[in-house]
Amino acid sequence: MPSALSALLASSMGRLRLVAFIEGISYIVLVGVGMPLKYAMGMPLPVRVLGMAHGVLFIAFCLALLMVLLEARLTFVRSVITFLSSLVPFGTFVIDGFLKRWDAKP
Repeated sequence: MPSALSALLASSMGRLRLVAFIEGISYIVLVGVGMPLKYAMGMPLPVRVLGMAHGVLFIAFCLALLMVLLEARLTFVRSVITFLSSLVPFGTFVIDGFLKRWDAKP
């Protein structure tokens, strides 16, 4: 019986959803933890580390989204909506339900 993680990794849409979730968490940690530490406590190092991690995850998200688009699993408009959602805190969590629904439809 496959685990939930292996089921997500089995398709390009599942990989996109997983990367989007992790990228969304990194964005919230960067804004919610790193930025206050930098500006309230004068500690710039957490922003450098978290910012680099978030940047790498954002690039992974964009590549995963491109793979889904190239496989025609999403329309161009839905891909743009998904991309724009990644620019807003909590956006990737909101779009996840839509991605799951859009993947179920032909």
